[in-house]
Amino acid sequence: MTRKQRRLTLIGLAGVVIAVATGLILYALDDKIAFFQSPSDIAANQIDVGQRIRLGGLVSMDSVETSDSGSVSFKVEDGGADIKVVYVGILPDLFREGQGIVAEGFVDEGGVFRADQVLAKHDENYMPKEVYEALKEQDHVYDDETLKQSN
Repeated sequence: MTRKQRRLTLIGLAGVVIAVATGLILYALDDKIAFFQSPSDIAANQIDVGQRIRLGGLVSMDSVETSDSGSVSFKVEDGGADIKVVYVGILPDLFREGQGIVAEGFVDEGGVFRADQVLAKHDENYMPKEVYEALKEQDHVYDDETLKQSN
């Protein structure tokens, strides 16, 4: 085997090893990846039941209900649609109606989003970028005046 053939064989082998390693990493992370979706995306049936996603939007006014079992249900909206969210656990201190949130979980067979994590904004000027963009697309962005009028 000539020197050039050995080098090409080595480069080819390295390429195969890198491709296999990349494939294995992507396979291992497949169920860990959660893509951002809005309530309008879910309403358009673009999401498979049980698929892990991040849902972003605004908590609808007068939609928060707590139960004795420790679960909290509320609706998340983006101007085009809304979806019921059920969460078991303690909500962030900054969680309230009219605020932007991101919830991570899945949609069940009944069309209810089952969240296992809820994130709320951390100050008055912050809303997750994905949530803001989705709401802006729908011309449905709450500002402080809108919130003051609705409370």
